[in-house]
Amino acid sequence: MSIFSKIAAGEIPSYKCAENDEFYAFLDINPMVKGHTLCIPRREVDYIFDLEDDEIARFQVFAKKVAVALKKVCPCVKVGQAVLGLEVPHAHIHLIPMQSEKDMLFNKPKLQLEQEEFQRIADAVYAEFQKL
Repeated sequence: MSIFSKIAAGEIPSYKCAENDEFYAFLDINPMVKGHTLCIPRREVDYIFDLEDDEIARFQVFAKKVAVALKKVCPCVKVGQAVLGLEVPHAHIHLIPMQSEKDMLFNKPKLQLEQEEFQRIADAVYAEFQKL
């Protein structure tokens, strides 16, 4: 079982931003910017393109709703999306509030946030997601 599967199952704590029966979204604990969120399928699959066609479509719609909620909480020009997937063997989408394209550079130093800040952001995104 991957670390992301354990997070989605509640076995490992996370800063939950959104969820439904198929997908789960939570804040990245090593964020590039405030609000950096990961969306995952609850079904454990390593490579995003191994998802069934209808499943990947639903995954993108879920990520879109999370991005809409995220943009309301973390004002930005756009919410960027990236799919890398080499660090954790579980398909995931990075959603990153962007002021410029430099916010999407994965090799830059990560932010250090307090637990209270993570929780405040996650709770606000979750509340906005529930409105959609």
